[in-house]
Amino acid sequence: MATTSSATYEKIAQDRAFMLQCYTDMLQQIGEQDIATWIQTDELSTSSASSEKLIQASSIFFQLMTLVEENAATQYRRKLENQHRESAIRGSWAEAFAQWKAAGVHEDVMLEAMAKTKVIPVLTAHPTEAKRVTVIEIHRELYLLLVQKENTALSKLEQRTIREKIIQLLERWWRTGEIYLQKPDIKDERANVLHYLTNVFPVVLNNMDQHIKSSWVELGLDPHKIQHPDRFPHVQFGSWVGGDRDGHPFVTPAITQETLTLHREAALQLVHKALVQLARKLSISAITNPVPFVLSEAISEKRGQLGAAGDKAVERNHYEPWRQYVNLMLAQLDQTIAGNVANAKACYKSSRALEQDLAILREALTHHGLTGIANDLLFPVERTVRCFGFHLAKLDIRQNSAYHDKAITQILKANGEVDCDFASWEEAKRVSFLNKRLAEHTPITDITVSYGEEADNVLDCYRAVRQHIHHYGEDGIGSFIISMTRQLSDLLVVYLLMRETQLLHTKIRVVPLLETIGDLHHGPSILDAFLQHPITMGRAERIGYNQEVMLGYSDSNKDGGTIASKWNLYKAERALTEVGKRYQTAIYFFHGTGGTISRGGGKYHRFLESMPEGTVSGTLKITVQGESVAQLFGNPMTARYNLSALASGVSKQCIRNQQVVVTPDYPFDAMELLAEQSFEQYRDLINTPGFIHFYSTATCIDVLEKSKIGSRPARRTGTRTLNDLRAIPWVFSWNLSRIALTGWFGLGAGLHALKQSHPDAYKRLRASIEHWDFFRFLMIQTETNLILAQLDIAKQYAALDDHQNERAVILEKLLTDYDRGMKGIAELLGKPASERRVGQYDNLKWRNDKLDRLHQLHRQYLQQWRNLSDDDQPAKDALLNKLLSLINAISSGLKNTG
Repeated sequence: MATTSSATYEKIAQDRAFMLQCYTDMLQQIGEQDIATWIQTDELSTSSASSEKLIQASSIFFQLMTLVEENAATQYRRKLENQHRESAIRGSWAEAFAQWKAAGVHEDVMLEAMAKTKVIPVLTAHPTEAKRVTVIEIHRELYLLLVQKENTALSKLEQRTIREKIIQLLERWWRTGEIYLQKPDIKDERANVLHYLTNVFPVVLNNMDQHIKSSWVELGLDPHKIQHPDRFPHVQFGSWVGGDRDGHPFVTPAITQETLTLHREAALQLVHKALVQLARKLSISAITNPVPFVLSEAISEKRGQLGAAGDKAVERNHYEPWRQYVNLMLAQLDQTIAGNVANAKACYKSSRALEQDLAILREALTHHGLTGIANDLLFPVERTVRCFGFHLAKLDIRQNSAYHDKAITQILKANGEVDCDFASWEEAKRVSFLNKRLAEHTPITDITVSYGEEADNVLDCYRAVRQHIHHYGEDGIGSFIISMTRQLSDLLVVYLLMRETQLLHTKIRVVPLLETIGDLHHGPSILDAFLQHPITMGRAERIGYNQEVMLGYSDSNKDGGTIASKWNLYKAERALTEVGKRYQTAIYFFHGTGGTISRGGGKYHRFLESMPEGTVSGTLKITVQGESVAQLFGNPMTARYNLSALASGVSKQCIRNQQVVVTPDYPFDAMELLAEQSFEQYRDLINTPGFIHFYSTATCIDVLEKSKIGSRPARRTGTRTLNDLRAIPWVFSWNLSRIALTGWFGLGAGLHALKQSHPDAYKRLRASIEHWDFFRFLMIQTETNLILAQLDIAKQYAALDDHQNERAVILEKLLTDYDRGMKGIAELLGKPASERRVGQYDNLKWRNDKLDRLHQLHRQYLQQWRNLSDDDQPAKDALLNKLLSLINAISSGLKNTG
């Protein structure tokens, strides 16, 4: 493995040199000699280069280095495949199959686990992705050229052509503005999500399926068992763009309704395109191949249902009945797209009806041995329809519990209730009121009455959902998610609002979102009360006896620091799963993770391996936020790897659940002590006098609040408090100052206190790092953030805080915990990070000099911008644009910051 690693680093070095030369050649060709010198040497021969050009040049440089590193990882995986070492690729299906085979797992059990697997990546838009869609497209083109360059059979002339194309593409990038000059709105974010759902993920799904088949056969498993789409993992997609209303005033009921319609239109076009391709290729002649009776009968029946459109479809391809049948499906789909309500039989009522037609076609192909054609041509169409249906992605509706409280208060007030301040009621009174109203079956709202902003908004949103369901069914609707779920009544309020809008009889799940550490602690008791509620029990069969629970990684991190957050999430997953078992309900988790490690990010396979035993039921839902969408799924090979790691990781947990009889004896008590000490240290820091001022001046949070990198406000209500601040800009701002405390602070104090006061517990925890995946993953994650932090740069940002005494106290706490954290992890893992994390240090080495210069400019402009008065708005706006460019460049250099 050491030799392979050495070869990989050599490969990265060669590709870096190649890309760097292309970049500097481009800059020289367009007359930017000073900038070219800066890129090559980090020195400026003259002072003629503007700061804007330095920022842009560095930003592009960082992104090119990331592309090179990503391509190297892909080529490394390909090399393993060429050496017949697919199973050595961590997170791959080949690894899963090899492990199962070695453990004596029967093929049918493997296939059962795969079929039980359901993964739902949910795309969200958050203010961490500053790059324009145009630049993301340039990334994809560059990556494809890098892949072409790997072809050793190309001539020197062809290699030269690729090089020239890269240089031309780099010039286009240089002349393209990188950041949004105007703040993107919901429609911009939605267009980006639709691009991924229609152009990227269908290809990724097909690539993953082909990889599953190849890996299965390569490992000597029965190829005949891996042919039917029923055996493959279920993949669905979700979206929050257009449905996430939590603190987002621009997500109106009209936007939600429009989004659902756009999703449906895009899905129908996607399926239509797949069927057209199938019809073009399905050129099987009835003259040389016997025609099954089931096919002839199906053609006759569908032709009769479609009338003239059916006759026209059959007129073509007289001796190709398989193709005729696809033409009939296309004709029926055309009627569906057109919304032909005059003839109900001429339209597909749902995508499941189309699935049934495809099943008939599969039978007609395999009946006389045309299995190869079914697997080659029909299989991808079947998978596309099952994944995207007629809805493309499920749109979740999220709202804050406090918003619902205001809505109920307004309804009560309009109905003449004297005691109408619902938010101030005791929980017992709230639950009693809601139960009484739900039992009465009498509406308390009237569609003709306006109750107030919050009430009208939420009721109109639910009515838009109901209208969509009435026309097209429930497939396009995800869950109703209640952020800041604090008590049972927060969920029952949604039941009442659903009852008011005729949605209680649907399959829509009401989902608690447990965000803070306190919420995670109380979550099991809330879920227990919810699952035994009569309405929940009455809906259990309708929703398949499973309950979704969303876990928030960001707010629990902001609340208690990374160690306490991760440990409380771990405990909550175990406790919530046990609650579900008491009510014969399978709990599946919706992980609200982000791109950074402090927000739950990291490699999917490691993330899933770190889950508590028995808590992954077979279904897993996970957010893909902001910059992570492009990073994880921006190019086909990386996207295939990540989707495979997600799905195979869930399948491995399904097998693991069958094999694990007794939970391993992990040192939970020691971990509890570590988390408690870490939590106390973290709370002590944020409660230190002057901390909020330190945060407001040592980070660029004030710039992020005015940024043009997301449609959502940085604060839920606009109040300037830590509690009101969204957790995403909280993490983003600390990382941009290279303090990055959200990912590590508190660990050093925890390990130090544990070792000093509880040496036996410390020894047991240290020993567990070899076999407890959760603890090992947590330590590696935390160490990654410690490496990302740069104390020399952090001190310079801290100097922006003019409260010297308070600043000194805070800095001392940061520096002490940092030092203890680095040494503590090195002791746990046996070696210092510099010896174990060669790749990360190498990546940073290539970036550090340019990052240092950018941080210098960032601090300089930040201070100038703050010193300007509001009367000088043009100058402030000009500096703000520079700061936004710097934020984009620094985040590119750090690879992920939000």
